[in-house]
Amino acid sequence: MDGFTQTGDGWTAVTKHLAHGAGRTLAGAPLGDDFVAAAAELGWATTMLETEHRFERTDYVGYSQGGRLCLQLALDRPEVVHRLVLVSASPGIADPAERAARREADEVLAQEIERDGVDAFLERWLAQPLFATLGRDQTGIESRRARNTVEYLTYQLRVLGQGAQPSNWERLGELRMPVLLIVGELDAKYVAIAHRMAAAIPDVRVEVIAGAGHACHLEQPEAVAHLLASWSS
Repeated sequence: MDGFTQTGDGWTAVTKHLAHGAGRTLAGAPLGDDFVAAAAELGWATTMLETEHRFERTDYVGYSQGGRLCLQLALDRPEVVHRLVLVSASPGIADPAERAARREADEVLAQEIERDGVDAFLERWLAQPLFATLGRDQTGIESRRARNTVEYLTYQLRVLGQGAQPSNWERLGELRMPVLLIVGELDAKYVAIAHRMAAAIPDVRVEVIAGAGHACHLEQPEAVAHLLASWSS
């Protein structure tokens, strides 16, 4: 599952390094009235499509926003999640005041998109320090420009943003499936988050990719593919 502004291509470079191109990427974020409903829709979309209307447990891999949605699904519907991989993802914002502040900040971004359009926003978004280690040829910006709309990006900010997501820090101990947390070494904030999450998850492994930042699956897709293959073997 891709992150914010990505539209299905974010995992292509990873899956081509997996045996027989294993894995399927959901093209875009699921739609729902709120974050929890969108996560539930993710479960319906993937299980129904892959098993021809029979429910079976499957592996979920999500980056950033996609990881937060996969985590919500694993907590709410653990019967459909076999294993869980979270890449540069968090359980949300624990402090209600900080969560409200983030919601307000995301609303400002949504209004900027409505005012300035998709192209201008994507240039500003990818110029953040968070993506400083991501080369422009790795961003897939042309695909992001072609496939995103004002309505789709503002939906993600208002409904799927960390300000709109319930905090799941207190629920991490409910996870009973194996969990793999992948982060880039240079993304200090999310390295700390991963280790804090690991302290609360019963069956967990943390992998830190040397020399990579937040979008480590785009920066070092072969390394991420190797971790996925070795973990699932």
